[in-house]
Amino acid sequence: MAQDESLVLVSDDRGEGEYRSDFWARLIHATDMHEFTTNWLDIQCRFFSGVIRGAVVIRTMEAATFSPVAIWPEGIEGSPQLAAVVDQSLKSRQVVVEGVTRKAKKSEPVFIAHPVVVDDELYGSVALELEGRSETSVQGVVERLGWGIGWLEVLARRKVFTSKARLVTVLELIATSLQHERFQAAATAVVTELATTFGCERVSIGFLKGGQIRISALSHSASFAKKANLIRLLESAMEEAADQLATVVFPPRNDSVFQLTQAHSELLQQHGAGSVCTIPLTAGSTVLGALALELPTDKEFDEHTVDLCEHAALLLGPMLDIKRREDRWLIRKAWESLAGYWKKLVGPRHATLKFVTAMFVLLITFFSIVDGDYRVTADASLEGKIQRAITAAMQGYIVDARARAGDIVSKGDILATLDDRDLQLERIKLLSQAAQQESERRQAIAEGNRARTRILEAQNSQIESQVKLVDDQIARTRLLAPFDAVVVKGDLSQSLGAAVERGNVLFELAPLDSYRVIMKVDERDINDVKVGQTGILSLTSLANEKLDIVVDKITPVSVVDEGRNFFRVESIVQSGGEKLNPGMEGVGKIHVDERKLIWIWTHKLTHWFRMWLWSWWP
Repeated sequence: MAQDESLVLVSDDRGEGEYRSDFWARLIHATDMHEFTTNWLDIQCRFFSGVIRGAVVIRTMEAATFSPVAIWPEGIEGSPQLAAVVDQSLKSRQVVVEGVTRKAKKSEPVFIAHPVVVDDELYGSVALELEGRSETSVQGVVERLGWGIGWLEVLARRKVFTSKARLVTVLELIATSLQHERFQAAATAVVTELATTFGCERVSIGFLKGGQIRISALSHSASFAKKANLIRLLESAMEEAADQLATVVFPPRNDSVFQLTQAHSELLQQHGAGSVCTIPLTAGSTVLGALALELPTDKEFDEHTVDLCEHAALLLGPMLDIKRREDRWLIRKAWESLAGYWKKLVGPRHATLKFVTAMFVLLITFFSIVDGDYRVTADASLEGKIQRAITAAMQGYIVDARARAGDIVSKGDILATLDDRDLQLERIKLLSQAAQQESERRQAIAEGNRARTRILEAQNSQIESQVKLVDDQIARTRLLAPFDAVVVKGDLSQSLGAAVERGNVLFELAPLDSYRVIMKVDERDINDVKVGQTGILSLTSLANEKLDIVVDKITPVSVVDEGRNFFRVESIVQSGGEKLNPGMEGVGKIHVDERKLIWIWTHKLTHWFRMWLWSWWP
């Protein structure tokens, strides 16, 4: 072995082969990570010459921060400079060297920190404080330190693989349970997967039913009815573990605490398994069932297997219990829900539930005794009691439009005007003819021609009648309001010059002091409505005012609206008419009589249920 100022043989002058044997023995026989890293650091620090102190900083799987797990020599005080280079190495994930000078002096120490990186994941760092030395010597130390760190990388890989393998196993079991929709298939698949994974002779799972655990599935077996004695023993073992709320392993390990194992002992004696591990399935503090694993003869459960099975049971228990509950009949679900509710109600604790239930019962009792006003509610709209249609008296064209829907007009106000120019020309023509005939009549009188005089007088009377007819037609070109009213319909302001035919409805008017309320009453309530009943009307535009109404007429013909049948009920407004306008909408309530409050609030639901039941009843 070449001599180098960075290396030194062991002090007792043993050979290189003997030194390597000691190196291997100390690492291989380490029982835990702390002993492994301590031995490794001791070997490294003795391997290099001039090492003042050393440290190994590791991030364990359980911790999220880095902490020192080994220090050399033991009991030495820490060094701020060494801690600083370790921090730099962890942050940069690179080798950090400080204190190297051109003229190496032993009094000026050199600090080296080498990161431990496994699969691009920072696992820790190794730091050494050495006596001063040359740059070339420091490079050799860094290189050989990197070779030694390979042992720490092996340790890191081994622990990472173990953790991932356990996680994969648990996830595979969960995936197996999720592949099946039905509980029985999922439970059988899970216990079969467990038996295959851990090399078990038999794996069984049971759930609590009626206060006792009943086997739900056996590995590699879809039916287990013929194994009555085995099933009974397995159920007893599961109940034994569930009663103790702890995992029971039989035969027990030397370091295990005292547990009751009579049922497990009987199971092994009668069915010859090598070892039994029973794990309770829980959800919080509630026992759901148990999981039993049986190994063949000459095999026992180790601590890691039991720990992995406990983690798997912690997740599989609630998941399979949900599937089991979902597979029950609907009636059974309802019954068990009621039974659970009753137990909480009469048992200890659950004060809030008891208080809410008591208040609910009191409210139901109160509503079953007390009477209230039963009123039929319906959508309502306001209409004029009398509506007058203003139509075109003749064919013509619109010249002027002075009113439109929503305007309030007085009697005699002009609503619109039609073109009368043709009528005016006709009138002038008739007047000129009348003047001409009057002149001829006077000449006939002067001549004493009585026959002609009478003919001219008759023609003159005819012309006067035609003039009166034209005057009436001219008057009809002005559409006048027949009474004080509000224009309900009609707007000709956008139709000036448009032609209208005789008889076309141009306006609809309603009087200001006479209204009726039209209510759409559902056919389910129409039998309760009678003429003369009183009620209250609330309009959207007058929400703060309640108007008294009286039912005046019930139309015996129904109308369909939004898929439901309604009857038209007319009512008269008794007060507050001065603020009303046609077209207002709101809600009306007709008072019927006094009935129980619970009937008032539930009669529609009861009516629907009876109709539905009758429609399906054979």
